[in-house]
Amino acid sequence: MSDLLPIGISAFFVIVIVLLITRKFKISSRYERAPRELNLWSALDKGIDPTEDQKL
Repeated sequence: MSDLLPIGISAFFVIVIVLLITRKFKISSRYERAPRELNLWSALDKGIDPTEDQKL
């Protein structure tokens, strides 16, 4: 039990430091990109049926 306490405290501080660094640099937002134009795939994601515009 006494061996787990320093490991737990160290893990807690590592997690806190990682969270502070990611918030400061906003690493995750660098990889998130919004589509610039509405294409067939993004229309389907928004619930728009692209086949309604095409008349057979």
